[in-house]
Amino acid sequence: MASKSSVMLLTGATGYIGGRLLPVLERRGVRVRCLARRPEDLRPRVAPATEVVPGDVLRPETLDAALEGVDTAYYLIHSMGSTGDFQSDDRQAAANFAGAAKKAGVRRIVYLGGLGNAARGLSKHLRSRHEAGEILRESGAQVIEFRASIIIGSGSLSFEMIRALVERLPVMICPKWVATPAQPISIEDVLEYLLAALDLAGQESRVFEIGGPEQVSYGELMRKYAHRRGLRRVMIPVPVLTPRLSSLWLGLVTPVYARVGRKLIEGLRNPTVVEDASALETFPIHPRRLSEALERALANEDRQFAETRWSDALSSGGPAAHWGGVRFGSRIVDSRTATVAVPPPAAFAPITRIGGTAGWYYGNWLWRLRGALDLVVGGIGMRRGRRDPQSLRVGDVVDFWRVEAFEPDRFLRLRAEMKLPGRAWLEFEVTEDEHKQCMIRQTALFDPLGLFGLAYWYFLFPLHKIVFNGMLQALVRKAEMEE
Repeated sequence: MASKSSVMLLTGATGYIGGRLLPVLERRGVRVRCLARRPEDLRPRVAPATEVVPGDVLRPETLDAALEGVDTAYYLIHSMGSTGDFQSDDRQAAANFAGAAKKAGVRRIVYLGGLGNAARGLSKHLRSRHEAGEILRESGAQVIEFRASIIIGSGSLSFEMIRALVERLPVMICPKWVATPAQPISIEDVLEYLLAALDLAGQESRVFEIGGPEQVSYGELMRKYAHRRGLRRVMIPVPVLTPRLSSLWLGLVTPVYARVGRKLIEGLRNPTVVEDASALETFPIHPRRLSEALERALANEDRQFAETRWSDALSSGGPAAHWGGVRFGSRIVDSRTATVAVPPPAAFAPITRIGGTAGWYYGNWLWRLRGALDLVVGGIGMRRGRRDPQSLRVGDVVDFWRVEAFEPDRFLRLRAEMKLPGRAWLEFEVTEDEHKQCMIRQTALFDPLGLFGLAYWYFLFPLHKIVFNGMLQALVRKAEMEE
């Protein structure tokens, strides 16, 4: 049993599962050390007591220092988004980590893999997940391996694929993989299992298959999601649709990069259901029913959007953006940054005064035109102004926006209240680096309602690009004038 005084190493903290597990471990009081290829990206997101060290599992020389004094390590790494041979990368990464763990005397490794019966033949993706577990066991440490199917949680790769398909396609052509059975599990239950592994008694390595109480096909899961969202969807089965064609299709309508989608779909031909119920006998965990898991994922979407997403993982690869913004589930995100050599209060001051009599710093006539059009269609327009020209608080009105979140000198999120085919937010964040320079990040987020919402975003995106870029540059100039 791990003590709170021992060091626990977390890999994959910039990814979906690791990013959700990190605050859970911190709240428990565990001494956490995170391994990250780019520590500077992770440090602002961890608690003060959490240590972040540089390292890369594909560079074994970087692992010794990270594993020094570690009792338990979480291995939450995969290479499915790599441009090369992801199976080879996965094997090499696991071998490097296993060797370094053996050298450091690590007692226990907790690993999250994928369900699937190896005797029936597995896809490359699932076979790679099983191989990584086998290689980790060669370290001599006790390996607690959990194998899961679809993880139901806003931001998980499989769930976001299903979510985006249902949200965007009124009529779906369904290949054979849509009928493959799976056993979804909620993200909260996965985290409970991962945390419970810290206190598991015994010294032998174990493999635990985990899942919710229901087995459903991907098609059934899509229908249940559509029902929860009040959407009517027509699903037309077809006898065949190759993984390559399916992945290119997914790349157009979902947030999944085409190469990741192909590897994922190749794995969907394998049933991923629990055949060994020992996890239910070993751990005092009762997984949620699918209906509750879906309800929680949808209810927590806005909060979880600000936390981790599968695409936060550095290993997801792919381009950082594409024409029209990066897609996260059904949401579209257009984010841009600029650096200014002033302290945070000066960088944030013009952001605090935005809107009202101060205007929007660029293209004010376009903002007024948008307000006039909003009035024409029965909206509130720009007539509300601001409560105070100098200060903001949560709940304040800013023209046709409302302050949803506000942290002085650091963060502002505005929620749109104009008439839109969807929901929209505008965020500003100020962070300071080690050189005492500030980065201003400006982010526009749009959650389109159906195909009309998508058409609205892409039609206006060229104009948005000009306006938002001009506004950011104006904010920089005004911040420099604050000094």
